[in-house]
Amino acid sequence: MKPRSPRGPTSARTDAPRRSGAAIDFTMMYLTHDAFRRDLGLLARHASTNDTAGLRTRWHIFKTQLLIHHNVEDAHLWPAVTRAASGRTGAARLLHDMEREHGQLEPLLDAVDHALAAGADRLCDLIGQLQPVLTGHLDHEERDALPLIQAVCSPADWRRFAGHVRRRQGVRGAATYVPWVLDGLDQDGRRRFFAALPPPVRLANHLEWERRYQRRIGSAP
Repeated sequence: MKPRSPRGPTSARTDAPRRSGAAIDFTMMYLTHDAFRRDLGLLARHASTNDTAGLRTRWHIFKTQLLIHHNVEDAHLWPAVTRAASGRTGAARLLHDMEREHGQLEPLLDAVDHALAAGADRLCDLIGQLQPVLTGHLDHEERDALPLIQAVCSPADWRRFAGHVRRRQGVRGAATYVPWVLDGLDQDGRRRFFAALPPPVRLANHLEWERRYQRRIGSAP
């Protein structure tokens, strides 16, 4: 059976602030964040059982998706929000914190890479160090940055950011990203996820992407 997110089903998230008639839909952001949280738990499990093969597979996908996510935020999202929130009390500090927290993750990611390459026995400790830093950042972003985005940006602004993400992923990246987010997601979550994507994505995932992803992580619990 595929693993469920440690936080339980996430498809019914309703904590994104809404503005009548002009709300930004953060479904994709929340589901992506929850996929990171899910993988942190799975990585810790692999590390605790010395399953380096399963850990390497999960780690490569996890790290690739995290770097894409954060690089596009740093290059396109935070600058756009900075401009839109100009003069708003506390906004500049919050957005600076978002970038700073991204930077705090880089040495932790590098440390896990080096430990995997060296076959070191510190992997469990390193994953344990990464977990609170990343989950703290994700919680901070959802609690404070997404409400700011909702307040100062338009749905069109958000679509531009989503377009940058799609271009950065490309078709090859999407073939991993889509089944990766879906891994362990309940049916309602899958419905909401596909509702935010063009119909051909669902077909490609059904015909090829999900089976390929499952074969790739076949050694994972």
